Amino acid sequence: MQKIYLLAVLAPLVGAIVAGFGGRIVGRAGAHTVTIAGVLVATIASFVVLSDVLQGGRFDGAVYTWAVVGGLKMEIGFLIDPLTAMMMVVVTSVSLMVHIYTVGYMADDPGYQRFFAYISLFTFSMLMLVMSNNFLQLFFGWEAVGLVSYLLIGFWFKRPTAIYANLKAFLVNRVGDFGFIIGIGLIFAFFGTLHYAEVFKAAPGMAATTIEIFPGAPWLLVTVVCIGLFVGAMGKSAQFPLHVWLPDSMEGPTPISALIHAATMVTAGIFMVARMSPLFELSDAALTFVIVIGAITAFFMGILGIVQNDIKRVVAYSTLSQLGYMTVALGASAYAAGIFHLMTHAFFKALLFLAAGSVIIGMHHHQDIRHMGGLWKKMPVTWLTALLGSLALIGVPFFSGFYSKDAIILAVQGAAQAGQAGATIAYWALLIGVFITAFYSFRMFFLVFHGKPRWDQKPHDEHDDHHGHDDEHAEPHESPAVITAPLVLLAVPSVIIGFVTIGPMLFGGFFKDSIFVDVLRHRGMAALAEHFDGATAMALHGFVAAPTWLAAAGVALAWFFYLRRPDIPDSLAKRFSGLYALLDNKYYLDRINDIVFAGGARAVGRLLWRGGDVRLIDGIAVNGSARLVGWVASLTRLLQTGYIYQYAFGMIIGLLVLITLFVSIRY
Repeated sequence: MQKIYLLAVLAPLVGAIVAGFGGRIVGRAGAHTVTIAGVLVATIASFVVLSDVLQGGRFDGAVYTWAVVGGLKMEIGFLIDPLTAMMMVVVTSVSLMVHIYTVGYMADDPGYQRFFAYISLFTFSMLMLVMSNNFLQLFFGWEAVGLVSYLLIGFWFKRPTAIYANLKAFLVNRVGDFGFIIGIGLIFAFFGTLHYAEVFKAAPGMAATTIEIFPGAPWLLVTVVCIGLFVGAMGKSAQFPLHVWLPDSMEGPTPISALIHAATMVTAGIFMVARMSPLFELSDAALTFVIVIGAITAFFMGILGIVQNDIKRVVAYSTLSQLGYMTVALGASAYAAGIFHLMTHAFFKALLFLAAGSVIIGMHHHQDIRHMGGLWKKMPVTWLTALLGSLALIGVPFFSGFYSKDAIILAVQGAAQAGQAGATIAYWALLIGVFITAFYSFRMFFLVFHGKPRWDQKPHDEHDDHHGHDDEHAEPHESPAVITAPLVLLAVPSVIIGFVTIGPMLFGGFFKDSIFVDVLRHRGMAALAEHFDGATAMALHGFVAAPTWLAAAGVALAWFFYLRRPDIPDSLAKRFSGLYALLDNKYYLDRINDIVFAGGARAVGRLLWRGGDVRLIDGIAVNGSARLVGWVASLTRLLQTGYIYQYAFGMIIGLLVLITLFVSIRY
C-alpha cells in the first residue's frame, strides 16, 4: 500500500510540474489534461486507501529520511488511519471537481496553464499536510498551502486589490504561524521528538509539567502548547480575530475560492486540532479558549453575511460562520462531529462557490446580487444545484448539512449541561446562528434567482471576477456543461452523504483509532449518542426541533423582505444607519488592523529607520567615525608644517618630557 500512498500524494505534484514548467510544450489542453489526470489518479488512490482502512489497514512510518541533526530525525512519513483516509477523499474529490470546472471558467484567461499548475500544487500541499505523521512534515504542508494560496489569491496580479488581498492573507497567516511554530518548538524541547505517536504516548506523563512564560506565573506546558497550535489554526481556519484575510481572498478566481474555502486551506486548522486531540484533552483551559473563539466567529461573522452584496463574499462569510461551528465542536471535545461537518461542508460549500461562479459567467462577470434577479428561468441547472446547496447549508432535515450541524449543536448542548466552561454561550450562539445562516443564504438565493430581473441596472464593476470580454448587454445564459457537470456531481453528496455516513462516522467507532476523547470529563459526544436512533429518526425529529424552525423562520423572513417587501431592508438600513455602518465596515476590524497594527508596524519601521539606520548607524557609526577621523587629522595637520626646526624643537621637548618622567619614576 505504500506505493498507493505515494501515488496519491505525488500524482498532483507531477501534474503541477508538467503544467508549470512545460506549459509552452504541452499547451493549454495538455496543461489541463495532465493536472486533471494527476488529481483523478490521486482521487482513485484515496478511495483505495479508504477501502483498505475500512478493512482494518493502518500505516505509520517514514518513507524517506532526508536529514538527521543530533537527536532530530527529519523525515517524510505517512500516518494512514480513518481520519487521514477521509480527509484524502474529501480533498481529492473536491479538487477534481474544481479542476474540471476550471476548464470552462478560465477558458479565456491568459494564465490558464499557470492556474492549473497552482491548483494542482495546492492539492499536493494539502495531501502532504493531512497524511503527515510528524510535526515537521505537518509544518511543511502548513506553509506550502499558505504559499500557494498567496499565489492563487493574487493570481490576477495586475489588479491592485488582488495584490493587497494576497499580501493580507500571507501576513495574517504569519501571525498565526508564529504561535504554531512556538507550539511545535515547545513539543520538541520538552518531548524530544516530533513524531505524533511518540508525543501522544508521552503526553499524559507531561500533563502536570509547568513552564513560566512570565516569572512567578507558571502555566501548564500542555496548555501553552495547545494554545500555540490553535493560534496557528486561527490563522489558517480564519477564526476571530485572524479571520480578516478570508473575505478579501475573493479577489482570486472563483475556482480557487471554492478550493480554499471548501476542502483545503481553511480546513487545515480544524483537521490539525482534531489530530492533536490527545493533547487538547489534557487542557481544559485550551478547550475553553477554542470554544469561545469558535462561538464568536460563528455568530458575529454570520451577521456580516446579511449586509454583503457581492455574491462571493456572501458565501465567504458563510464559510467563516461554518468554520466557527466546527471550532466550537472541537472545543466541546466533539472532534468527530467537527470533522463530520468539515466533510459535509466541503461538498455543499464547494457547490455554492462553483454555482456562484456559474452565475457570474451567466451574468457576464458581474457579481452584485442587487443587479440580478429572475435567473431561475435562464439558468435552471445552476438554480437547482444552488437551491440544493443552500438547503444543505441551512440544515434542512435529510440534507447533509442537517446531520452535521445538528450533531454539533446537540453535542455542545450536552457539554453545556455537563458544566463545561463556555459551552452554554456557544450553544446559544450556534442556535441563533441557524436563523442568521438561513436568512443571509436565502437573501442571496432570492435576490439572484427570483423576483424581477434587474439586469439592466448593473453598473460597470472594476472588480469583476474575470477578465473576459463577453457582451455586457446580452441576457444571462446557462453555463456550459463543463461548468454545470461539477455542480451536479457535487449536489449529490450535498444531499445524501450525511444520511449515509452519520451512523458509522459518529457512532460506529470510525474515528476510534484517530481521535481521543476523555469521556469521563467531556460528555458532549456521549450525550449525542444517547439520543441517536438512526439517520431517519434523527431527520424526522428534526422537523419538530428548534434549529429547523429557526431555519424556516430565516427563510420566511428573507422571502418577505426581498420578494414581497423589498422596501423594508432599505428603510431599516436608513433607520439604523449606525448599526448598518458597523456591519458594512465589518466591525471596523480592517480599519483597526490598518491603523493600529499595520500603521504601528510602519511607525516602528520608520523609527528604526530614522533613529537606528539614519542617525545611529549612518549618522554616528559610519559618518560619525569618518568625521572623528577628519577632526583628528585636522589637529595633527597643524603639527605637520614641513619646517625642520619645528620638528627638531618638538624632538627636544619630547626628549625632555621623557627624561623628566624617567627621573621622577626612578627617584
